[in-house]
Amino acid sequence: MDTPDQPTDRVTRRGLLVGGLLASGVATLAASARAQDHSGHGAAPAEPAPTSAYDAPPPHLGAHGNMTTVGEVDFEANGFDPSALLTDWDVGTPSIENGRTVRTFEIVAEDKEIEIAPGVMFPAWTYNGRVPGPTLRAKEGDRLRIVFRNFGSHPHSMHFHGIHSARMDGVPGAGLIGPGEEFVYEFDATPFGCHLYHCHALPLKRHLHKGMYGAFIIDPDPALHPEFDASARSRLLGTPENAQWQEMVMVMNAFDTNFDNENEFYAVNSIPNAYGNRPIRIEKSRPVRIYLVNVTEFDPINSFHLHANFFDYYDTGTQLTPTLKTVDLIMQCQAQRGILEFSYARHEPGMYMFHAHQSEFTELGWMGMFDVVEA
Repeated sequence: MDTPDQPTDRVTRRGLLVGGLLASGVATLAASARAQDHSGHGAAPAEPAPTSAYDAPPPHLGAHGNMTTVGEVDFEANGFDPSALLTDWDVGTPSIENGRTVRTFEIVAEDKEIEIAPGVMFPAWTYNGRVPGPTLRAKEGDRLRIVFRNFGSHPHSMHFHGIHSARMDGVPGAGLIGPGEEFVYEFDATPFGCHLYHCHALPLKRHLHKGMYGAFIIDPDPALHPEFDASARSRLLGTPENAQWQEMVMVMNAFDTNFDNENEFYAVNSIPNAYGNRPIRIEKSRPVRIYLVNVTEFDPINSFHLHANFFDYYDTGTQLTPTLKTVDLIMQCQAQRGILEFSYARHEPGMYMFHAHQSEFTELGWMGMFDVVEA
């Protein structure tokens, strides 16, 4: 069982919030002092205009008191960048066997320390060295073959939210493997939708919280849904209809850095404030589709709220017609997931916020911005 050392200085959510406010205040005072030094009467000299949205802080953040982390996470050392994770689809290695497509994926479990906020390290258990693990994507009806090797220090598994036999379920007694062992999960890609996979070893809450989870997307086969052909084609990766969409995957997660069963940081794709500091570029003329998955441990629900806009929601993504239409907020319990579809075609360009609507989650990192631009 994992028994990490307890930190000497206890970090609490309240402490992080107070620290953020102090840091924001100190930064403001320092900026004011610099302005006085340059001009003698409080007016700072003109600075070069930013060349892109990544060079300037998004203006909407000031309305929330600059509640953000200070500094930069070393994405290169982590081995993953949250901006790249948005569209990093792993479609496996395809082959044809007995006339059908077989997709082979290779997944490795390994212990790895990652930086989740500037200077804050977390002893994670990972799939392929990243949190969340690779976003596996296939077409409805494909045969999936997942070669799983455990290079970690504890027994692990891969439990897929899908349809498969008992021996492929990734639970103790069926697909749970020890350190240094290998197991091959094999099953058909069904049903279509937005799913997930995660470790199902005990203690379950620790294996989940330490980072052993990822998104698992099955695109609908249009030939199997002729009555919804256009909708199915729009979701099928590689089709012209799908290329019109701006698709991304967002895995809502959190981190308990002092192991007291209470989270200190909240995020999408693991890095708090990642998409506030580096907004997601959106072309206003193209529709947006988000594959949203909640794997937050120690909190009963998480949520997604879209500013200045509304979306259609497909719960679990297993339907081609919305389960909710024209909403701006949805809640998900752990392992719940769905697909959001919306458009900024009738909006003016600018920065548009999205975040959890639990205020504490937002202030502890679960907040981002869409930078809506002309094509």
